[in-house]
Amino acid sequence: MLQRLLIRDFVIVDRLELEFAAGFGALTGETGAGKSILVDALSLALGERADAAVVRNGAERAEISAEFDVARGSPLEAWLRAGDFDVDACLLRRVIDAAGRSRAYINGTAATLGQLREAADFLADIHGQNAHHSLLRADAQRDLLDTHAGAQEAAREVAAAWTAWRAAREARAAAEKDVEATQRERELLDWQVKELEALAFDAAGWQETEQEQRRLGNANALLEAAGLALAALEEGESGGLPALRHAGAKLSELVAVDPALGEAAQLYEGALIQFEESALALRRYQDRLELDPGRLAELDARIDAVTQMARKHRVAAEDLPDLLQRQRARLAELVLRADPAALAERERATEQAYREKAKKLTAQRAKAAKALSAAVTAGMQELAMAGGRFEVALEPLAEGSAGGAESIEFRVTANAGQPLRPLAKVASGGELSRIGLALQVIASQANAAGTLIFDEVDVGIGGRVAEIVGRMLRQLGKSRQVLCVTHLPQVAAQADWQWSIAKKTRDGETTSAVAVLDAQARIGEIARMLGGEKITETTRRHAAEMLGLA
Repeated sequence: MLQRLLIRDFVIVDRLELEFAAGFGALTGETGAGKSILVDALSLALGERADAAVVRNGAERAEISAEFDVARGSPLEAWLRAGDFDVDACLLRRVIDAAGRSRAYINGTAATLGQLREAADFLADIHGQNAHHSLLRADAQRDLLDTHAGAQEAAREVAAAWTAWRAAREARAAAEKDVEATQRERELLDWQVKELEALAFDAAGWQETEQEQRRLGNANALLEAAGLALAALEEGESGGLPALRHAGAKLSELVAVDPALGEAAQLYEGALIQFEESALALRRYQDRLELDPGRLAELDARIDAVTQMARKHRVAAEDLPDLLQRQRARLAELVLRADPAALAERERATEQAYREKAKKLTAQRAKAAKALSAAVTAGMQELAMAGGRFEVALEPLAEGSAGGAESIEFRVTANAGQPLRPLAKVASGGELSRIGLALQVIASQANAAGTLIFDEVDVGIGGRVAEIVGRMLRQLGKSRQVLCVTHLPQVAAQADWQWSIAKKTRDGETTSAVAVLDAQARIGEIARMLGGEKITETTRRHAAEMLGLA
């Protein structure tokens, strides 16, 4: 359940901090007051894409935080734990700066938009203003049925199986189409793979080879530099270390005469020790470094071979192992392509896998289609469409598709005795609104989200039908948290609680404000929704009666 929503500098909202209750809540107010802005803000917290336009004019960034409760042992808790997020609550936070850059957090830990959307599947389901029209699309109808059937994962598996079958079929067809070209490519790849394998390139060894080659290639210069430094340190009695040691002994003797000389003498002694250690290190380096023309030639040849191979294939030397892996994979594919029986077997196996998965999905869909058809038909009777019928039709496809072994089509008749026809062809605007609303309410019952948001989905209805819609949402609010942005007093009157959203102007700046309505304030707001600009006592009594009946 959504517990709190914090909005800062979002569109015309400067700052709003809202605490939500359970049950059915109505969000009402004048057109343009910002009711849908709350839904838009929540959508961003749930992972919707955003741009700089959402940042309030003059502000540096917009920020939205939505806090949901987490039931112990719930799938949401398991998901949070798997993602190494804190599980005491679920706080989704989104920050969008004035340049359009976005950052997301879950329980204070940085998260991706994909993770926000995954969390949203457990938390909230938003039905927007244009949801009715999306139901005219075949893919939307299929998705709604799969959601109602709990078959989303099965549908994804069918799509993956279809892709694998199609790839196997195309590979077999390509092999049959151009056998000669395949054979030529195979022979070339076979030679290239053997050549790369013979090179035996190793990335770690390559770095060592380059380092050793540089060292041997510069051995003369290295020995000369070491010799010059050592000679400077080991000159005769008049210079180098002997002279330094003699001077140090003198300084040590004179410290007794003037203690102020002690610090300088101590520093001199330390420097002398460093010089002596440097001389020892230079002697060891000279003994270890040898001129080895044979080894140098061997390394030069190795580097030249690797460089030539990398240039030949137009890759960096470090990428040669990856190239070899790709060549091997492609060669294996071509070897398979040269075996018609193996290709045919792979195609048969992938087709069988697709058919089996699609058959299971069809069974899930058929069961859900029957239940959904009956439920929506019953809902149509309540929504002033007596005699109307709704049917989810599954039409078999000879070969199948990525969407399954059948096409999904919503069919409807608004009047008794009339044949069922596709929803897109027979439903008027008002009928589509009512059918769409019935579908959304019924489909929401199968949704795992604990919070359902309806953003002006009651457009196109009114009167008695609006009252029925309000009762449907109120009934839904007994098992879920339901939030509804509405202009209809019949719907708002059915709510367990109600907020009023209004525009306010201060210092020439317009912002949106939310008022939590008590019983008396609700009468005033329902009266405004009923009567418009001028509210009479009769209108107020009517509003009070509506709330009393609700």
